[in-house]
Amino acid sequence: MHQKRSYGVVLVVSTLVGILEVALTAVVALLYVRTQPPPDKAPDYAEIGGSLVALIPLIGFISFLLSLVFVLPAVALADLLGRRLGRHAAWWSAPLIVAALPAPPLLWFVAYNDVEPRSLCVFWASATASLSLGALIALPRGDRLLGRVARWGTGVVVGTGLFGALGSAVGLLPAYEPPAIGPQTMVGLWNDRMGHDLVFTSDGRVTATGVGRRFAFDPPYDPYPGCWGSGTWVYEGGRDVWAQKVRIDIPGCTLTEWGVSGTADAPRIVRHIGGPGSGMLYRLDKAPDGSWPRGDYFSVAEVRPDWIWRWKER
Repeated sequence: MHQKRSYGVVLVVSTLVGILEVALTAVVALLYVRTQPPPDKAPDYAEIGGSLVALIPLIGFISFLLSLVFVLPAVALADLLGRRLGRHAAWWSAPLIVAALPAPPLLWFVAYNDVEPRSLCVFWASATASLSLGALIALPRGDRLLGRVARWGTGVVVGTGLFGALGSAVGLLPAYEPPAIGPQTMVGLWNDRMGHDLVFTSDGRVTATGVGRRFAFDPPYDPYPGCWGSGTWVYEGGRDVWAQKVRIDIPGCTLTEWGVSGTADAPRIVRHIGGPGSGMLYRLDKAPDGSWPRGDYFSVAEVRPDWIWRWKER
């Protein structure tokens, strides 16, 4: 005779699984970020960590609601099918029920909004996988289920972080390194996608067109007129890829030293802007064919929409 199921335990276990899934996602995302080129604004990991800790109650509440609306009914219906079709019907029917329960609200949302089918399928599959995991873990009966889930789930999250850090240390999960470029790579147009650029030529000459220009409302809130004119440039290889430098000498230009970032297919040169410790990078991307299509100047509309009008007026 099977132990009577406690649906309160199902709800608590499913909620805990949802919280652990978010924690595991955060760990994996952090490990992935270490393999990518640095962003223009250095992340404050202490602030990010504090925000995640502060969001735990909200994450728990959302996980509780999802468990109450989707997981708990799925487990109850799986139990019903198990009594009708045999006890082995419970485990395989739970994911099918979880997949079916969100269908009505999703179809209602699609009916009144313009949603791409691919995006809908990806969201549906992701939600089904996440909620099904909670349902499958909550299905077994037992007084110690919650404790086992807490121990094993925490172990998986911590273990993923530790193995990821170890893999990064020994090279199995290589951390990001800038590409090894040379003088031949520097020749051409390097643009900040705002119409400000440096043009390097093979004879060691460089021409600047407003490069580094910033406005009063731009972080870090120190207007800079930009660098204009012509001069010379030199590439310095350094002892390793991190020590690569590109030095330019243009009269009246303070942006003289640039580091290397990006990837081999999409190299960048970068330099810090703002005061000490600002963490802000100003970057120039190498134009793939020597010039940028005019439309690319508008690619930052989501970040600086007012710049669009400035360019459209030209």
